[in-house]
Amino acid sequence: MKGHIHILGICGTFMGGIALLAREQGYRVTGSDASVYPPMSTQLRAAGIDLMEGYLPEHLYDAPDCVVVGNAMTRGNPAVEYLLNSGLPYTSGPQWLAENLLRGKWVLAVSGTHGKTSTSSLLAWILDYAGMAPGFLIGGVPANFGVSARGGESDFFVVEADEYDTAFFDKRSKFVHYRPRTLAINNLEFDHADIFPDLAAIQRQFHHLVRCVPGDGLIVRPAASAAIDATLQMGCWTPVSTFGVGEDGAAAWRAQLLAQDGSRFRLQHDGQQAVEVSWRQCGLHNVENALAAMAAAHHVGVTPQVAAAALAEFGGVKRRQELLGRVNGIALYDDFAHHPTAIATTLQGMRARHPDGRLIALIEPRSNTMRMGEHRLQLAASTAAADLVYWFQPAAMNWSLESVVADSKVAAQLAEDIDELVERVVAEARPGDQVVIMSNGGFGGIHGKLLARLEKAHGHV
Repeated sequence: MKGHIHILGICGTFMGGIALLAREQGYRVTGSDASVYPPMSTQLRAAGIDLMEGYLPEHLYDAPDCVVVGNAMTRGNPAVEYLLNSGLPYTSGPQWLAENLLRGKWVLAVSGTHGKTSTSSLLAWILDYAGMAPGFLIGGVPANFGVSARGGESDFFVVEADEYDTAFFDKRSKFVHYRPRTLAINNLEFDHADIFPDLAAIQRQFHHLVRCVPGDGLIVRPAASAAIDATLQMGCWTPVSTFGVGEDGAAAWRAQLLAQDGSRFRLQHDGQQAVEVSWRQCGLHNVENALAAMAAAHHVGVTPQVAAAALAEFGGVKRRQELLGRVNGIALYDDFAHHPTAIATTLQGMRARHPDGRLIALIEPRSNTMRMGEHRLQLAASTAAADLVYWFQPAAMNWSLESVVADSKVAAQLAEDIDELVERVVAEARPGDQVVIMSNGGFGGIHGKLLARLEKAHGHV
């Protein structure tokens, strides 16, 4: 046994991944969280990790060799105060990862406002399919692996590179710890209004990340992005490869859609023979994610032909257009969409895949940025591809969604009670409908409640 680490905030996807990696490395791992719940708690306990509810000083009386502190921890938290007063060694999740797993590895990092989890999952799967046995740490669960993290059996490691801050004692973005040799920047918009005052502040952090990429590394980016242009103009010492969808000849990795929903496309790479891709994902954003992953994989030697074959067997990611069930021709999906752009692209992709049926969206604007109202003017327009939208008003939100409903160009309703919302949807839904639940949280358990009520009302088919 290498030693004992205790993780504060262990049930978050990132910190849970750190816990699994540490256990795999031979550490004794314990951890605590405000609420210990499945599926992460199940995954952790199955790995032999002892979980504790709440943040109590006595959880640390066993004097672990190191305490790994999640970025949700703040001063005033009883465990944090005991940690500091007792002089126990502590570090952040990103720093622990960098020092214990990433040293000496070829790190492939996926960054950007949207699509990080999907692109990281795609990239890890492409490398695995190519026989490269990568390690990975992803903020979701790729269906092809069934876990969010593993150490791997090679020198390649794929990490979802988040721009959120590292810890209460380290206000740099998480991703500056990772030192990637291959860096994908999917896109760049304003988000995380709770820690960044404006887009320029986020661009500054991305500039710090770009500073860490070696001269013989590679940066993969969309061909058209003014925000990324401005970021790289602050200084870039690394070759850049671009991707794009359509006839943009400037992009090194170019996709031409063969199906409107993005399930089939033709890839052209630097004048080489075109490769056709047919896969189960849909939406323009997923085609862009695939291009970014293929370009990054190519940097470590995976040919477009092998990458295309891998995409055909990609099973998706939990909570990314994940089909929860079908009842009497009504399809129920779960999606993580946390930003107006993510909402819009997801709905556009679903509409393109099923142009004839109705598309019904249930949206909980739950992220810190949403709750602060930073994106309120973009929310109504983000649902243009839907036929009917139910906006759920979270109790902790300090502004009303009534203005979003009023501005909506499609039929929209406001809901404040989960059970009442379930009954409304059950009464409205009919065969041929796609119903998608959109939230980056638990949404009051609506997923299971709605599926159960649909089955009761409509029966199994």
